[in-house]
Amino acid sequence: MFYFHGSKGRDFALVSDTNLQINAHFIGSRPNGRRRDYTWVQSVSIKFDTHTLIILAKKAAQWDDLVDKLLVKWDGEEVTVPFDGEAEWKTDTGVREVVVERTDDTNAVKVTVGGLVSIHMKAVPVTKEDDKAHNYQLPSNDAFAHFELQFELPNLSDDVEGILGKTYRPGYVSPVKRGIAMPIMGGEDKYETSSLTSPLCKLCRFQIQSESATTTATATDTDIGISQY
Repeated sequence: MFYFHGSKGRDFALVSDTNLQINAHFIGSRPNGRRRDYTWVQSVSIKFDTHTLIILAKKAAQWDDLVDKLLVKWDGEEVTVPFDGEAEWKTDTGVREVVVERTDDTNAVKVTVGGLVSIHMKAVPVTKEDDKAHNYQLPSNDAFAHFELQFELPNLSDDVEGILGKTYRPGYVSPVKRGIAMPIMGGEDKYETSSLTSPLCKLCRFQIQSESATTTATATDTDIGISQY
């Protein structure tokens, strides 16, 4: 577990491999007297082969658990994830099956891109209790809807990059301080991208793949507290 500050209103590469790019857009706030932003992940893009999948938590002035705030886009077009039946949206690219499956009545999905990644995503607000406890000084007309994320990444290369991706390299040793409650991971300059869907950063490795591209398997999974402090 580690934390990554990033910066509000900016985009960063979480994972960048030759056949997979996962970016995140950060929202946040900087209270008076603080030198760094408080930030949260508001949307995620997944690029693979020739496709892009985006999952976004829509802005909410006031949070209501009964109101779904998720927005899903496939190759630039909004798609609907049903609430009934199998409660999932899926497509088959001919090489990979892509599934967005609801895991709760609202605001929680499991996103799977066959052979590459699964992400459990839950949209949540910053609570009034958290706001008060951490002195976020958030405005009363924005719940700062953001995602809690859990990743499974079964097919990464040994040269994978990204804020999260580099931690999967063989022999990786974390630079964060051990034994503290909130270890901080740096890398803002290395992994910032120009947009949510851009595969370009100083260390990014993604290359547009043909639909028949294959990868090497190294099964693993992780939880990440990626941007709360």
